[in-house]
Amino acid sequence: MSPVLENAYHVVFVGALIFLAVMLIFCFIRAVRGPRVADRIVAVNMIGTIVMVIITILSLLLKEGYLADICIIYAMISFLAVIVLTKVYMGVYFEKKQKGEKK
Repeated sequence: MSPVLENAYHVVFVGALIFLAVMLIFCFIRAVRGPRVADRIVAVNMIGTIVMVIITILSLLLKEGYLADICIIYAMISFLAVIVLTKVYMGVYFEKKQKGEKK
């Protein structure tokens, strides 16, 4: 690959990493502030997705293939974490709903 094209790819990758880092901060703020639990769950899911994209871009930038494997493992863990958070939230929601009906 020509040096000019390689430099262009490097600039695009670094720009994308900076943009994703800013978006990651915004998602973290949404995960902390809420206001609803559903907003927090979506923000945590979005954080996981952004981290996967960051790992993939780093894999291309550093030319390290093992980072793609780490990204796949992280995707599975992130998916399970969101499922567990949703199950816990639904359990708490149904419990509050049943207590409200008894009163």
